[in-house]
Amino acid sequence: MMTFFSSVANAQLKTKVTEVGLGWSNNSVNTVIFRNSALTTFKKVQYTAYYNPEGKMVLAKRNLNSKKWDVVVTPYSGNVRDAHNDISIAIDVEGYLHVSWDHHDTRLRYAKSKVPFSLELGEELSMTGKDEAKVTYPEFHNLPDGKLLFCYRSGASGRGNMIIKSYDVTTKKWTSLQNNLIDGENQRSAYWQICVGKKGIYLSWVWRESWDVSTNNDICYAFSADGGKSWQKSTGEKYHVPITKTTAEIAWNVPQNNSLINQTSMTVDEAGNPYIATYWATNGVPQYKVVYWSDKKWNLIDTNFHSKPFTLGGGGTKRIPISRPKILVDKSMLYLLFRDEERDSKITLGYTNLDEKQWELKDVTAYSVGQWEPNFDVSLWKKKKQLHIFSQNVSQADGEGLAKVDPQPVRVVELEKLP
Repeated sequence: MMTFFSSVANAQLKTKVTEVGLGWSNNSVNTVIFRNSALTTFKKVQYTAYYNPEGKMVLAKRNLNSKKWDVVVTPYSGNVRDAHNDISIAIDVEGYLHVSWDHHDTRLRYAKSKVPFSLELGEELSMTGKDEAKVTYPEFHNLPDGKLLFCYRSGASGRGNMIIKSYDVTTKKWTSLQNNLIDGENQRSAYWQICVGKKGIYLSWVWRESWDVSTNNDICYAFSADGGKSWQKSTGEKYHVPITKTTAEIAWNVPQNNSLINQTSMTVDEAGNPYIATYWATNGVPQYKVVYWSDKKWNLIDTNFHSKPFTLGGGGTKRIPISRPKILVDKSMLYLLFRDEERDSKITLGYTNLDEKQWELKDVTAYSVGQWEPNFDVSLWKKKKQLHIFSQNVSQADGEGLAKVDPQPVRVVELEKLP
């Protein structure tokens, strides 16, 4: 295990900020980390989505480098009182916008734009008609071959399975790729994060043994080199699908009751080595950690950003002093994007050169973003190494409660230069 020591820096990074419109901010539904994605770019046009103060789903787009957003209030609404019911978007290689929204153990809600590059959605559609009655945590992923992946949990917290569907732009049809990739065996659920690299699809997850977040345990791993059809361990050993508790590769063992958080982020470096960002408690104080593959073994990078103890427990969306982290890697540089009440809940970027083992912390915003969690434009980062962050100052009462606050603007924060 490597502990990277941090030096606290109060300097703010240079940014450009554009406002899109006013969003619902009585809970964190617009900014939950598992949206994947809140922001995406295709052919120099950037898209975003959010709920407005009335709970209507809003779509917006702009030409990159423009301050002006074209904004459309769709006819669709979501149950914004539940922070699980986020919006996930993707653009396929023909320019069609795909949108899924409003899920927490509820029927699939999915639509796509009527024509390429349009914000006008068609009618709600099913995908395959199978396993679409109890959907939670939907997310899209673009594959290098032009196909789209759509992943979600089928079933309830503590008793769910992982579903993956594939969209072919040629046929414009969805097919079932995995009807049950990770099986909770009606005893537990897998809470995952995915990234797509040049070599394939990288997947990691924690197990939860019940509805209670305190039962989160173990960081597990799988990889697919063929678009999600077959899966293997870091050693190359093939998985027999579905993956279960007894067959899953444990990248890092974390017992229950250690404030291990679920649904964080992962990335991959140029050599195809995966990096998983998360946090759990060290001596009672949860700290951000990075589990990564190097030299044919799993390794751990620890941090010491946070100082006050807290404990994760209970159900529903939690009010937590720190956000879940997003991770980025660029050559020898490692970045963590997060929010911490000890830093006045500003957006913060932690970064280190992997060779020097010295963390630096700099604020991205001068203002608080409340209970915001990070979401950035992954497509733009992959192509141009530009970091555009979806931002809104949101509140979150513990256990799925609502706060009484005024609507807050949805913003896109662009870093002019990465440290």
